[in-house]
Amino acid sequence: MPEPAKKPVSAFAKKPKTQEAEEGSSVVFEAETEKPDAKVKWQCNSKDITNGEKYVIAADGNKHSLTIVAVCKEDANVYAVIAGSSKVKFDLKVVPKPEAPAEAPADGPPADQASAQPTAAPTPEEPAAPSQDAPPAEEAQPPDTRQDLTGLFTEKPQSGEVTVGENITFVAKVSADSLLKKPTIKWFKGKWMDLASKSGKHLQLKETFDRNTKVYTFEMQIIEAKANFAGGYRCEVASRDKFDSCNFELTVHEARAAEGLDIRAAFRRTSTDGNEDSGELDFSALLKKREAVQTTAEPDVDVWNILSHAPPSEFEKIAFQHGITDLRGMLKRLKKMKKEEKKSEAFLKKLDPAYQVSKGQKIKLAVEVANADVEVKWLKNGQEIQPTGSKYIFESVGNMRYLTINHCSLADDAAYCCVVGNEKCTTELFVKEPPVQILRNLEDQMVMKGERVEFVCEVSEEGANVKWEKDGVELTRDESFKYRFKKDGCKHVLIINEATKEDCGHYKVKTNGGESMAELMVQEKQLEVYQSIADLTVKAKDQAVFKCEVSDENVRGTWYKNGVEVKPDTRINISHIGRNHKLTIDDVKPEDEGDYTFVPDGHAFNLSAKLNFLEVKIDFVPRQDPPKIHLDCMGRTADSTIVVVAGNKLRLDVPITGDPAPTVIWTKGEKASSVKPEGEEKEGNEASWTTTGGEVVTEGDGRVHVETTKGHCIFTIEGAERQDEGIYSVVVRNPAGEDTADINVKVVDVPDPPQAPTILSVGEDSCVVHWDPPAFDGGQPIIGYVLERKKLKSYRWMRLNFDPYPDTTYEAKRMIEGVPYEMRVYAVNSIGMSRHSPASQPFVPVAPTSEPLGLCVDDVSDTSISLKWRRPERIGSAELEGYGVEYCKEGTDEWIPAIQGLTERTSVVIKGLATGDKLQFRVRAFNMAGPSAPATLAQPVTIREIMQRPKIWLPRYLRQTLIKKVGETVNIVIPFQGKPRPKVTWSKDGEVLSPQFASVRNSEVDTILFIRKTERHHSGKYDLQVQIENVEDTGAITLQIVDVPGPPEALKIMDVWGFNVALEWKPPKDNGNCEIIGYNVQKADKKTMEWFTVYDQYRRTHCVVSDLIMGNEYIFRVFAINLVGLSPDPCCTKDSVYIQKTGIVYKPPSYKDPDFSEAPKFTHPLVNRSVIAGYNATLSCSVRGIPKPKVTWYKNKMDISHESKYRMLSKQGVLTLEIRKPCPFDGGVYMCKAVNDSGEDVVECKLEVRPQVPKETKKEGNN
Repeated sequence: MPEPAKKPVSAFAKKPKTQEAEEGSSVVFEAETEKPDAKVKWQCNSKDITNGEKYVIAADGNKHSLTIVAVCKEDANVYAVIAGSSKVKFDLKVVPKPEAPAEAPADGPPADQASAQPTAAPTPEEPAAPSQDAPPAEEAQPPDTRQDLTGLFTEKPQSGEVTVGENITFVAKVSADSLLKKPTIKWFKGKWMDLASKSGKHLQLKETFDRNTKVYTFEMQIIEAKANFAGGYRCEVASRDKFDSCNFELTVHEARAAEGLDIRAAFRRTSTDGNEDSGELDFSALLKKREAVQTTAEPDVDVWNILSHAPPSEFEKIAFQHGITDLRGMLKRLKKMKKEEKKSEAFLKKLDPAYQVSKGQKIKLAVEVANADVEVKWLKNGQEIQPTGSKYIFESVGNMRYLTINHCSLADDAAYCCVVGNEKCTTELFVKEPPVQILRNLEDQMVMKGERVEFVCEVSEEGANVKWEKDGVELTRDESFKYRFKKDGCKHVLIINEATKEDCGHYKVKTNGGESMAELMVQEKQLEVYQSIADLTVKAKDQAVFKCEVSDENVRGTWYKNGVEVKPDTRINISHIGRNHKLTIDDVKPEDEGDYTFVPDGHAFNLSAKLNFLEVKIDFVPRQDPPKIHLDCMGRTADSTIVVVAGNKLRLDVPITGDPAPTVIWTKGEKASSVKPEGEEKEGNEASWTTTGGEVVTEGDGRVHVETTKGHCIFTIEGAERQDEGIYSVVVRNPAGEDTADINVKVVDVPDPPQAPTILSVGEDSCVVHWDPPAFDGGQPIIGYVLERKKLKSYRWMRLNFDPYPDTTYEAKRMIEGVPYEMRVYAVNSIGMSRHSPASQPFVPVAPTSEPLGLCVDDVSDTSISLKWRRPERIGSAELEGYGVEYCKEGTDEWIPAIQGLTERTSVVIKGLATGDKLQFRVRAFNMAGPSAPATLAQPVTIREIMQRPKIWLPRYLRQTLIKKVGETVNIVIPFQGKPRPKVTWSKDGEVLSPQFASVRNSEVDTILFIRKTERHHSGKYDLQVQIENVEDTGAITLQIVDVPGPPEALKIMDVWGFNVALEWKPPKDNGNCEIIGYNVQKADKKTMEWFTVYDQYRRTHCVVSDLIMGNEYIFRVFAINLVGLSPDPCCTKDSVYIQKTGIVYKPPSYKDPDFSEAPKFTHPLVNRSVIAGYNATLSCSVRGIPKPKVTWYKNKMDISHESKYRMLSKQGVLTLEIRKPCPFDGGVYMCKAVNDSGEDVVECKLEVRPQVPKETKKEGNN
């Protein structure tokens, strides 16, 4: 798990600011650091600045300054100051020195000056340059707007402005110092247009190379700029694995004309040979609006107005009269002017303007065409897509045409077009790359100084871009190639050549989907001496060998004698085999005596020993001397203690004298005074070795060698061990006597490893570890301990301290929260370092959570209180175990747990409190690191219930009639408020509800009315009363239980003629407790008795059944329909109807002319209404009458036919009165009167206009 990012702390107390200076002057940039001993480095364009004539760098404590002398235009660059991991950028702007005004030449400036590169001006979209007082941005802050991918550009092209017809040049410079090959550059306009293919009359690309400065200069020159050249441009430079990019803008301004614009001149061709039909057309000047300027040469003629009102047959004539030679261009412009938004003939539904898809997914583009048989073409960036492979799938389903793109990649990010005939619709597809995940995290490393370091990580996608940082500062390829970045498929490697102490820190790799961090520690190389050279005493003609062994086999060294380097010759041989260095001197001479020293190369210490030359004097006088032991002259007595390191060679070289040569007896385990003469028995477990006259005795295991030479007795143990420690006695005897000496040998070793350490506590990024001293200290006092840690899933141990730590409790820091670690300990004495202890139990650094948020009182009663809060803002990597709630009486400091243990909920009800107590409450969050900071109420709470008026919150859907079908369940929940708990009463028609009629359940905050199976008698008005003492609130709901209707009545056959039958019936007696919405009329042939529906949802009570078949006999039936459905039983005709066959002579009866006149009659009356003020209201009714009656509307018996506030509508006998935005004064009695020659009819209703409820009142009501 990557370490959470920490906000970088700036090392600067005062930062240098951007300044502006004139040419030739001097400018001073000042900075102050937080620490007085901080090292500061100044840079210009990412290159270090050194002290010299041009730049003067000064430092005084924590104040640092950079002085630039004799400022010139080349000094206008980006500068930076670096201290530690903080880097501050600032700019120097150079303005030309003001000159005395000079007269302009009469002929004006030369042409080449007019086409010179103009000064790049910022576009309106670009932010203005920062003022001199504005503080510069640090790299730890959000990056500036300038692009800096790898820093290839030394000068980037800047945005510029140009007037139509003038020239402009954009310049980009790239330094070749750090490039292995020539860079390639590309110029783009917009997103895709490569300008290399557009070079010609208006665009020229150039490149030059300065061998002195090693700078490539690339130029893009735009000649005779046009208005359509304006827009965004991009410059890209690449060299092998390096890449950089820069965006800039070009703004093209109109040319200011002194005279008016002649539209005819815009369509004339311009040529240099005088031929008006040759040359090039340029309409760019017409694309922008201009102020009309009157022309004095001829009257202003609006040709566009003439063309827009003229027929197409006159276009050619008009063009000839007004001198317009390009008729085709004129028609195109006129078509665009006349073009209006019209519906596409080929497409019913076009493509959306843009689509977005994730990389690797598929997308389907769909259009709907008008002609189902038409063929469509799909284009990608203007090229037709061919149906090859499974990449593109074309589908045609009816009028729909589909293009499916499978496995979308970045190459599919393009513009797509669907073409049908001459019409097309376009869209743009954007392919979104998925976030790049880090699959293998970085690992902590500890290396020696000068070694190569590689940080390796693996990401989820090949070729993904990653960013490397060190202590929050981004790493780039510098000139010294300190850092190298390597890509190998999904693997990314950061390489540091020859690591130094400055490279220590935290390294981080970032992708757009994650990050990983590791620590690098660099340790100085320390050369250890495994075996030092020893003093030698040799005789003439003997061989002297000085030998030493060091820890590094690659270290070479030099031998010196008395400070003079020893050179090898025929007698002196110098050898180096692995870690062993040897100096051999053959045929030793007296002049070879002296001090010999071995000095390892690159290390500040040496090894010294002395060569003693022993002169041999031959005495030819035979005599007997008693034996004598001569111990060395280094201050040791006979009882001296010799200390030897375990594993090293123990060599006891005791000079002896005596004539004749004495017999030497070495013993261990007893004093020399207790050594018995030869032939006597020895008791005990002591060991004994006896030699005489040059004899060599070797013990069975080969470790112990006893040797006697003339003048010396030597006792040697190869690889001393702990059991070799003790008192060694030497006895020399000859006929002249004997001599004894005791030597105490102490074998010292590295200590035993300590026991496994234990973790006492953990923090956010630290832990406290404890261990016990080792059981055996190796014979030397413990001088300290060395600790190591590693991540649980890693194999690399990292040392935490390089100097021995004296205590047995240590606080380890700089760990990553949430990552499991292990610790182990080494014990150190003067001999060396022990083996490591067993690893500790795995532990995870975690920190307590932040305090819970929003602690407040939810409710309080006489004996309890309800608290609630929100989760802490920061939980950390450890799971939240729960919350602890405590309370404290006012005036005391004792916090009492309110609940046993912890609660996982964010609310709690504390009961059993004393009424009237003032208590303070606090809540703490607990995790494995312990409790968090407490969240405390702002003030103590008095335990006493607060009176609250009862209030019923009737839901909106219950404010109107609730309709349920017979047999359905009714479950109504109505919330209310009130304290103490109110008394709730339900009643219907003035009587309290019985449990057999309906179930009622009440709680402290709501009441529930429940009817498991409704019946018709459950319909009615239900009253709810909520009462506290003498304060109450009431509410009412209306319940309507509906059922299927009964059958219609009295179905009769009223008339039969031709193929028609007239039927009539009466409405049913039982309407099912709701309105009859229609009837279902059916017929059946008596032969088959199959019923067929003639009318459904028929609203009248009479109808005519037509299209009957002659010769058949029919019967009829009718069902009633309401909101629930059809009536269970129909009403059938008692008699059948026989349809007469044709051929029967029909004698039509004589009829009198019928009188169709009918007095007006309202078939649907007006209904009383209640509306809200400010919203349009309508009153509707229907009338029938012949002839069509005249309708008049009245309000409070006053005619309102001619008032503008009212609008009267009449359609097919339905009369509607619309009242526009009524106010309370518009309420009253409205009457509609219909009059014709046969009579009149009147219908009226009441209209109530309620005022609007203010928003604040609504909010209070909702709460």
